[in-house]
Amino acid sequence: MSRLFKRTKILATIGPSVFSGEKIEELIMAGVNGCRLNFSHGDYTERDQQIKWIRDAAAKKGRSVAILQDLQGPKIRLGELKDNHFDVKAGDELILDSSVETHDGSNILPVQYNLAERMKKGEPLFMFDGKIKSEVVEIVSKTAIKVKVENDGFLMSKKGLNLPETDFGGDVITEKDMADIEFGASRDFDYVAMSFVQSAEDIEKLRQILLSHGSNAQIIAKIETKKAIESDEKMEAIVKATDGIMVARGDMAVEAGNEVVPIVQRKLIALCRQYGKIVIVATQMMGSMVDNPEPSRAEVSDVANAVIQGADAVMLSDETANGKYPVEAVKEMKKVILYTQNHSKMLPLKHETTGIYKGYDAVAEAAVRLAEKIEADIIVCETSSGATAAAIAAQRPNVPIISVTSNARVAGQLALTYANSAFVRPFSETYGLDLAQELSGTDYLKKREDRDYILAVIVSGQPNMVGGTDTIRIRQVIGA
Repeated sequence: MSRLFKRTKILATIGPSVFSGEKIEELIMAGVNGCRLNFSHGDYTERDQQIKWIRDAAAKKGRSVAILQDLQGPKIRLGELKDNHFDVKAGDELILDSSVETHDGSNILPVQYNLAERMKKGEPLFMFDGKIKSEVVEIVSKTAIKVKVENDGFLMSKKGLNLPETDFGGDVITEKDMADIEFGASRDFDYVAMSFVQSAEDIEKLRQILLSHGSNAQIIAKIETKKAIESDEKMEAIVKATDGIMVARGDMAVEAGNEVVPIVQRKLIALCRQYGKIVIVATQMMGSMVDNPEPSRAEVSDVANAVIQGADAVMLSDETANGKYPVEAVKEMKKVILYTQNHSKMLPLKHETTGIYKGYDAVAEAAVRLAEKIEADIIVCETSSGATAAAIAAQRPNVPIISVTSNARVAGQLALTYANSAFVRPFSETYGLDLAQELSGTDYLKKREDRDYILAVIVSGQPNMVGGTDTIRIRQVIGA
């Protein structure tokens, strides 16, 4: 088993701090497996440049690097405020009006969403990402609501609002999102992350939209609303409907309370492991590294905890997008992942894994148990759709999974899957064994000190046939 092979992956947000091909290449060499493009910021010209840099760097290094499109969703923001500052005190009453374009310094504030169509009297509204608490006291007109402020503070232009008890009624895909989805479909993204998911129905709606644009990108549901986590049954339904989950802890903390986040994170990771879905833990994982060259001890513990719980990936946001130490943040995160996986056991699952096909689960479990029994160095997975590799990863093996496929899209989608390194090779009857021989002696695959060969468990089946995985072989790999 390679102690240098990190099984939990790193997803990094691309932004101004790494806006060059050289910087993105540095991120990938430091340990990044996927790049997140946040569509709340930037324009399509910038996106095309970033996509080119990512794909060029991945090809140059011979690696599969996933690209994730993160849709903005109904992220509700204030409009432009006069002098970019507005003081408020407890007891103040403000009117938030979507028809107002400019702020004149009064208590009538512009807002970039018609709250009057969705909110009801008595519902809470948090401004400036939770810093200012208020409650709706009146629906003033078809475009305006009145809120009463509950604490002193100040507001700034375009700061976010949170509506924890407001039901968007399936209206979580905005006009901007629709345009961004169309753009993304033409750029062949591996994943599309859906913001402010409230139900499994939201996922199905996005899936139909993607299919209508000819996109087979996998959907990552961002769990950040109070509605999405109001019951274990609702969380389970969302996990079953989607391809993956992002535990978006920032907005979740504002909407549901800080104390809720660790428990929800643990439940979602367990559910994703059970159903063989990707799970990404996000927000402030190494937040202090935006300004400092080292993480705090609490942040190190946070990343380690996600690894122990069994997350497929951990994500960096501002740390790589806007921080002073983007590459260092990746390196520090990788160090924590490696040390944790090499010195601590993963939390066991209470339930057996339950993927789409029972055959995959059975073969995957057998392969992992066999690899452990014979102390194999590697599991090689020949896959056409990626489903077998995902099923093996759901078992959370202690050895690397080398997946080989003839489909570049499948390789990209496996880049964030636990313990997987995916390679694109032309199909042959022996392309799994051939790849293992090719990689032997490299950083991916090294011999143990006590034997002069690499022991591989190879999982394969009938090519280009869904559910056709049916063969497990043990092979000694003699390579470089």
